[in-house]
Amino acid sequence: MSTSSRTALLSVYDKAGVVDLARGLAEAGWKLVSSGGTASALRDAGLEVTDTEELTGFPAILGHRVMTLHPKVHGGLLADRSDAEHLADMERYGIEGFDLLVANLYPFGSDPAAFTHGGGTAEDLIDIGGPAMIRAGAKNHRFVGVVTDPSEYPAVLAEIEAAGGLSDATRLRLAQAAFATTAAYDAKVAAALAEGLDDVLPAGVENAEPVYAPEVLATLASGHLPTGADQEDAGFPAVLTIVADKVDLTLRYGENPHQRAALYRTAGATPWWDAMTQHAGLALSYLNLFDADAAWLLAHDLVSVAGDRPACAIIKHANPCGLAVADTLADAYRLAFACDPRSAFGGIVAVNRPIDTATVEEMVAAAQADVVIAPGYDAGVVDALIKKRKNTRLLEAPAPTSDPQHVRPITGGYLVQDPHHFAADPSTWRVVTERVPTEAERADAALAFRVCGWVKSNSIVLVKDGVAWGIGAGQQNRVEAGEIATQKAAGRAAGGACASDAFYPFPDGIEAAAASGAAVIVQPGGSVGDEKNIARADELGVAMLFTGERHFLH
Repeated sequence: MSTSSRTALLSVYDKAGVVDLARGLAEAGWKLVSSGGTASALRDAGLEVTDTEELTGFPAILGHRVMTLHPKVHGGLLADRSDAEHLADMERYGIEGFDLLVANLYPFGSDPAAFTHGGGTAEDLIDIGGPAMIRAGAKNHRFVGVVTDPSEYPAVLAEIEAAGGLSDATRLRLAQAAFATTAAYDAKVAAALAEGLDDVLPAGVENAEPVYAPEVLATLASGHLPTGADQEDAGFPAVLTIVADKVDLTLRYGENPHQRAALYRTAGATPWWDAMTQHAGLALSYLNLFDADAAWLLAHDLVSVAGDRPACAIIKHANPCGLAVADTLADAYRLAFACDPRSAFGGIVAVNRPIDTATVEEMVAAAQADVVIAPGYDAGVVDALIKKRKNTRLLEAPAPTSDPQHVRPITGGYLVQDPHHFAADPSTWRVVTERVPTEAERADAALAFRVCGWVKSNSIVLVKDGVAWGIGAGQQNRVEAGEIATQKAAGRAAGGACASDAFYPFPDGIEAAAASGAAVIVQPGGSVGDEKNIARADELGVAMLFTGERHFLH
């Protein structure tokens, strides 16, 4: 097939591999048209190139903002060469059709000072001409192949060398990738503008995160969520922008071995797992990361009620099955494991201190964990764990940070909410019974309610002396959740605290808590049956605290 009439337009910011591609095209008989720095790079390599300035009759203007935005560029990309009217226009205005577009975009989000085509502000890095060309060529994929990823260069060149051009199927595939590229790029810019970058917004525009209206803030301060019309002003954008890049981490499988899985990083985010080090063990799976995230968040959240003490959380299927705060990390692990040894097998162990030799001794004496995650490991600890637990994944990671929004997919869309957090300080909780809890009981109540907020609803948690001895998770009613917690505690939480993630609707929940041996009950309150529940607690001699804050977790 003759290729003498084929023309390629090359305009790239990332010039990796473009010279080799252009040389291959030239050797295959293609004419090369290029712009600015790309044209210079090709000429420096000894290739014959027509500059877009020569093609259009216009140099780059407005500080390089306008260079390829011209009818002779976009006409060549958009012309339907099966349409007689289009062909007549091309003849009338001297427009040459392009068969291949090679383009990639300005690196928006990188350091503006290093950008070669602008005045040093973040907005200079918003590419306009590149996306316009890519979209034009991709729209006209029946005639134009659009290459936006340098990793595609070898395959594209090989097909051209073998067949003289690109097949319909290849051009369609490249067009799909091209539109995905521009969509992701625009979404990244939109997300950055929403964050109010100093370099992006014009002078005088206030840079602030989305906020609640004053009346909604007042409602939040009272411990109640905004509803109805208030929710409309709660700072949620009219268009949700989600931009995420695929992470180069191969996951073994998804929730089940027959499901594939991949990991993506949200643009601009610095998640703990992005900086983690895996010291040993099998490759991570979807559930390993999902459960490790839950464990890592919980282990670090405990500082709010446990202070600067060693803590250990053991997670199974995203639910805590063991948790303890103690004076040493070894004791914290030993007690957390003792909460529910059966469930701890194959679970995720997260600790808030570097793992020492004493803790390793406790770990190897207990059941094997799938994942251990810690801020560090003392000398020799990793080798000692590998010797006894060679398949266990040993992760080292920085402390986690909270996302600005919690986004969850549902069929055909997303649910968005504020991230999970605790708004009401324990010092604001109300004692509603005749009996007032002791200082030790308050401490148990604070830990119990904190843990309860990390357990899937409905949930009941029994705590005594810094250990969550009984955790009842994910039940359709809280009486049965309480029965499970009581069974697991087996009397070890007697004299401690019972926490419920939502209010008790009837006194039977109060009776179940008292039967477990709890000295104090902590719950949100707000039921129409509160008065009956308080009266029953008084009859049973149990203290009760109302937090004014529900903590469902799904």
